[in-house]
Amino acid sequence: MSGSGERRDWKPAANPWLIALVVTLVAFMEILDTTIVNVALPHIAGSLSSSPDDATWTLTSYLVANGIVLPVSGWFARVLGRKRYFLICIACFTIFSFLCGIAGALWQLILFRLAQGFFGGGLQPNQQSIILDTFPPEKRGTAFAVTAVATIVAPVLGPTLGGLITDNYSWRWIFFLNIPVGAITFFGVTSLVEDPPWQRRQANALAQADYVGLSLIAIGFGCLQVFMDRGEDDDWFGSPFIVTMAIVAAFALSSAVVWLWYARRPVVNIHLFLDRNFAVGCLTIFAMAAVLYSSAVVIPQLAQEVLGYTATLAGLLLSPGALLVCLLIPLTSRLMPLVQTRFIIAFGFFSLGMALVYSHRLTPDVDFVTLTMMRGAQTFGLAFLFVPISTIAYSTLPKEVNADAAALFTMFRNLAGSLGISAAIALVAQRTQVRVAHMIDYLNPFDPAYNALVGRNAQHLLSQGFASGSVHQRAVGLVYQTLRSQASLLAYMDVFGVCAILAFAVVPFTLLFSRTRAGGAAPAH
Repeated sequence: MSGSGERRDWKPAANPWLIALVVTLVAFMEILDTTIVNVALPHIAGSLSSSPDDATWTLTSYLVANGIVLPVSGWFARVLGRKRYFLICIACFTIFSFLCGIAGALWQLILFRLAQGFFGGGLQPNQQSIILDTFPPEKRGTAFAVTAVATIVAPVLGPTLGGLITDNYSWRWIFFLNIPVGAITFFGVTSLVEDPPWQRRQANALAQADYVGLSLIAIGFGCLQVFMDRGEDDDWFGSPFIVTMAIVAAFALSSAVVWLWYARRPVVNIHLFLDRNFAVGCLTIFAMAAVLYSSAVVIPQLAQEVLGYTATLAGLLLSPGALLVCLLIPLTSRLMPLVQTRFIIAFGFFSLGMALVYSHRLTPDVDFVTLTMMRGAQTFGLAFLFVPISTIAYSTLPKEVNADAAALFTMFRNLAGSLGISAAIALVAQRTQVRVAHMIDYLNPFDPAYNALVGRNAQHLLSQGFASGSVHQRAVGLVYQTLRSQASLLAYMDVFGVCAILAFAVVPFTLLFSRTRAGGAAPAH
């Protein structure tokens, strides 16, 4: 049989939808684990007798290892065989989850999280690659609708589930939860998944290791993840350590691009970006993930720090939006055979931008229902993005490059998530300072409105039984607290405004996609 006939006729022996369900459960576990730890960091610090700043290294170590492996996971799949590599990642991710749960010291937890991130980095790209090979192009849209649950719902569910577990049980259970899921998916993948002929042929060929490319990617993405995750805590470019990380990351990654472009056997095939659909797909998935992850962090943070919500209640703000995504994704899949995919993506980004403009209208007395509606409006737009982008991005690529393409596509998505979270948190802190600097002029003892507010606060404090000698100072302090709260609220509004601008700016780029519908043939490049 010829190579083209082999590619056309091969079908998996197992039910493709069972395969999609099993491999998506693996990705869901890994994405959930990335976000669920955020809520547990204060509990981890207290339990292991460490500072909150030191405890954040449990998150940083995971992201560093994960970021290094993501772009080279396609190479590992070629060398080891995709199914074998996938099973190794599932087994080791599960084992190190157990070790994280029983860690007795912070250094142990950081070490186990580093290993967990290393093997977790191979899960999402392999899942995407398996989906691509299991389903023909005309059915990929429906298949990616299943995977969208992992990609969009898991980051939303993570903080909610993490809050419930840490508030009511122990932070160790956020790792123990992975054990039954890992065991089930390991046996599921063993029974159902198989490598297609072209993947097996690549696996049997000894790939020559590109040590230069591997080294540049490891150094570049490792330093980049440290820079993004630790920058806010270490005062960004005010810290020599962060400056060093930024310089090394920029040099290593720029050198990696040059090396990979001209190398005879590069560890990552960046020539895939010559395909217009794939290049624009990576750009749009980057923008989508940046908004998805940043907003998933900003809204609970706003609820906790400004409105005084508990971690569990703040997480629950996101849950209705996740449910809305699950309801809308089937609608998106039905639209894709009828409407050009690029128009659906453009509509998704425009809707997302309008929702963020709506979210910009925050008030100090905003209630739970209003915040939930704001998040729901955002997820409405997100529901029209992931499936169409994932489908059209691979539509004009040959199957032989699915592993490399999935690795690069997933890398852009995860990198955008880390960057979006770091940028949103930093922007909130920076804009809060700017807003305070502008509003502090209103705290003027010669201003009648200011004096009246201090007087009302003083009368309230006297009625509460405070001594008259300390009332004035306390009243002034209450006014300043109000100012800080309002400045923080304005800062969150600024973040929503920036995200809205980003969403609107991407809309024209969506028209660069091919004029195709899901199930139709896209013109070749």
